[in-house]
Amino acid sequence: MLSCKSLLSQTINRKKRKNKSKSKSKNKNTTSVSKKQESPHRDYEEEEEDGEEGFNLKNSAAPSHTHGVQPLGNLYFNPGSINSRNTGLGNLQTLTDELVLDILGLLGGTHLGVLATVSKSFFVFTNHEPLWRNLVLENLNGGFLYNGSWKSTYVAACYPSFDVSSVGVSGLRVRDFYSDYLFQSWLCANLEMKPEWLERDNIIRRKDISVEDFMLNFEEPNKPVLLEGCLDNWVALENWDRDYLLQLCGDVRFSVGPVEMKLEEYFRYSDQVREERPLYLFDPKFAEKVPKLGSEYEVPVYFREDLFGVLGKERPDYRWIIIGPAGSGSSFHIDPNSTSAWNAVIKGFKKWVLFPPDVIPPGVHPSPDGAEVACPVSIIEWFMNFYGATKNWKKKPIECICKAGEVIFVPSGWWHLVINLEESIAITQNYVSRRNLLNVLDFLKRPNANTLVSGTRDRVNLHDKFKNAIETSFPGTIDQLVQKAEEKKAQQKQSFWDSVTDSKVGAFKFSF
Repeated sequence: MLSCKSLLSQTINRKKRKNKSKSKSKNKNTTSVSKKQESPHRDYEEEEEDGEEGFNLKNSAAPSHTHGVQPLGNLYFNPGSINSRNTGLGNLQTLTDELVLDILGLLGGTHLGVLATVSKSFFVFTNHEPLWRNLVLENLNGGFLYNGSWKSTYVAACYPSFDVSSVGVSGLRVRDFYSDYLFQSWLCANLEMKPEWLERDNIIRRKDISVEDFMLNFEEPNKPVLLEGCLDNWVALENWDRDYLLQLCGDVRFSVGPVEMKLEEYFRYSDQVREERPLYLFDPKFAEKVPKLGSEYEVPVYFREDLFGVLGKERPDYRWIIIGPAGSGSSFHIDPNSTSAWNAVIKGFKKWVLFPPDVIPPGVHPSPDGAEVACPVSIIEWFMNFYGATKNWKKKPIECICKAGEVIFVPSGWWHLVINLEESIAITQNYVSRRNLLNVLDFLKRPNANTLVSGTRDRVNLHDKFKNAIETSFPGTIDQLVQKAEEKKAQQKQSFWDSVTDSKVGAFKFSF
């Protein structure tokens, strides 16, 4: 697998090559892609020069599970071929691939195994790894050891006497099986981040700024910033690597997706896995489980006013340790309860893409009430299909690569996506300061707060509890903030003629 440094080097080299020939012959491209598709289980050497539409696959010993699946477009290069996907499904061929998999998702492992013997088409569908991943996560409750694939993991856990060596990556390859959905799932799991996805770095960076400067120029106007040098005194920055964490808490169970896994078992999984949505260790109770972890970092000075602290143990979840392999991360979301956040990288590199609250990222479809968000299955899928569109946007996203020792400030309401470029360890905290207190209170009292509020069991009453606690601990604060907000709004409000004329130059200007 390419390291982040290799990817950045590719980006630099790519820029140097821009004045050279940018395209290869069409026939050469077609031949290259065809060879890759004919041998989906081999490791690929990265091309020295990658075209704008080309891609590199991960160089890793982890297995692939395509069984020869090709993109549907390849069918048109073989006019005499018949899509074996359809012949093997019989009357079910009229269903979309997604619907076929949804139906198969209702079956247990035994029935999937039986159905795999019906036809080559059913063999491919029933060996789709996410089906077996769901069975493991739903039925084994974290009590499993990842065994190279989700199917072999399931079989090994449910049928200990069975020889799982025969369940590994099958040599069976189905000829003339064309499916965009299944191929893209494999491609997203095996695709390296393209250098052009890493080029844009337009975030403001600051080092050794004062708290007042941070509040005035970033927190108050709700703007992201990357802060350097504020973790230098962290013990975690020096100590937290894989060996240290395994020695300290290798047998401790942490939250990983919908289950809890021992840290040593999670690293076993992350070392072997290659899938489009790797599981992410994201635990809000890490400091309670391992107090030493909580003592080896401290909140940077810019974020120490956290008004949710007035709730004591009743406050919503607010801090997490985050560990994940390359390719893991978080798809587009807005942080919970209208809070702001900071994220400190201790090991590794993270690519960030952020959009302001008034700009919905392409490919992302929030529900009208904001309770649900529909977006691409994987982060790589979003980069493949939607990232390019942002190049022509007037309001381009804020982007950066955050490395070990750096902290990013994520303002309230901002959409953001994060992907690890290599194995990474980080700490993140959500917080409420006076700058976003009114926004948080407004959010907590929305009519559908019972579906929007997160991190606490008492979603409905959180607003009243929080407001009362603030008024008790900081009398008059809310009233002062409301008055200040009204004054600011009045200053910004202009009459019609004030907005269309400029007295200094004696001319009209149309700025509605």
